[in-house]
Amino acid sequence: MTGSETAQDCIRLADRPVVVFLRAAIWLLAGLAVIALPFAVIITSRDLPAPVALLWDFAMGCGFAALALAAVQFALTGRIKLLTAPFGADIIYVFHRFLSWGVLGLMLLHFAVLYIWYQPALGDLNPLSARWELTIGRFALACFVLLIVTSELRKWLRLDYHWWRVMHVALAVAGFAAAVAHVLGVGKYTGADQTRALWLGVTLVWAGFILWARLLRPAILWRNAWRVTRNSAERGGVHRLTLRPEGRPLRAWKAGQFAWLSIGDTPWAMKEHPFTIATAPELGPEIAFAIKPLGDDSERLTKVKPGSRAYVDGPFGTFSVDREADAAGFVMIAGGVGITPVIANLTALQARNDPRPVILIYANPTLEAAPFREELDALAARMNLTVVHVLETPPADWRGESGYIDGDLLARHLPEQTRHWPHMLCGPAPMLDATTAALRQSGVSARRISFEIFEMV
Repeated sequence: MTGSETAQDCIRLADRPVVVFLRAAIWLLAGLAVIALPFAVIITSRDLPAPVALLWDFAMGCGFAALALAAVQFALTGRIKLLTAPFGADIIYVFHRFLSWGVLGLMLLHFAVLYIWYQPALGDLNPLSARWELTIGRFALACFVLLIVTSELRKWLRLDYHWWRVMHVALAVAGFAAAVAHVLGVGKYTGADQTRALWLGVTLVWAGFILWARLLRPAILWRNAWRVTRNSAERGGVHRLTLRPEGRPLRAWKAGQFAWLSIGDTPWAMKEHPFTIATAPELGPEIAFAIKPLGDDSERLTKVKPGSRAYVDGPFGTFSVDREADAAGFVMIAGGVGITPVIANLTALQARNDPRPVILIYANPTLEAAPFREELDALAARMNLTVVHVLETPPADWRGESGYIDGDLLARHLPEQTRHWPHMLCGPAPMLDATTAALRQSGVSARRISFEIFEMV
């Protein structure tokens, strides 16, 4: 900040609280409208079948609700910035994960009610002799069951990330297409022109999302490639990859955001991973990612050579000081490589000469394993930053904090006035759970606590 410039002047209109709230409300209402649309069209249809029984109509309602929610899932995972901006793409992906259980539950209810009370309507269960529209409905159910099981148990099943993604997309596309074919084949609620138009429209929109996600967006990335310029080793086994744009640089980039990164393959290869951008927009257009080899493809990414071609889809996320123009200060709590979005936010504050105080509590196994330790020391010398290192295994002459972050440690370093500051947390899930509980117990409101979610997929 210079001259009369304030924190408010650095915030875009789209990040102001009122605008964020309104955009989120509009999207939530739009989502409810999409779910309600099939019911509205069917109920107002001139050829609406006569009611059969309460349980029968309930089963039909579960089926249509499941199909509507399944269609919404393709929008949620399409990385549409207009949709993800109010909530954060990481939150959208977590919501997608839990909503998938709801979709599967509704499908199972639809089948279970018919199987228990209206078994004749299911016909022959043998796929070789059953009516095609009933068999394809069961095929759709099987696809969604496999989709959920392979997603939730991916690591336990030791599924390779790339091939899991290919299978995930294939199951989702096949399952949804089969579900629509099942509805049209049964034909009970698709006799009127308006209901046929509804399912035609749903199918076209669904196909549009697939076209965007699998063909058009990768084509845009192909035309705006990046080049790896440096691969430097940091503490804690972390590697910093620095990339230079060879086409269009990142647009509307905020400190603390993340992007999907793929290196060495075409953008159609489905090998991208989400990583936090470790630099601030003020230092662009080059960007950097901090990557720790934790399995899957991250091991390969830490070994890439300068000169490698890369593709970056982003930025996404809301873990940014740019959402907190009115904050009097910041509390940031990080563990290990979770320091990455914190470094980006601190660098942005320092580049703007932002005078607001920041208290950083940073947990690591040892001081030698703390990524970006020297960079934090340099930032603390140039801005109003207090760094509190918490070491699980401290050296013999260590006089700082040791062990784990708990309520007593927070009380020692967070004065009363910080209760109303934003608390930005990033690190392993157990640390986040314990720290959140301690903050809530100390009187910090839940709305003042935000997270950067490590694992979305």
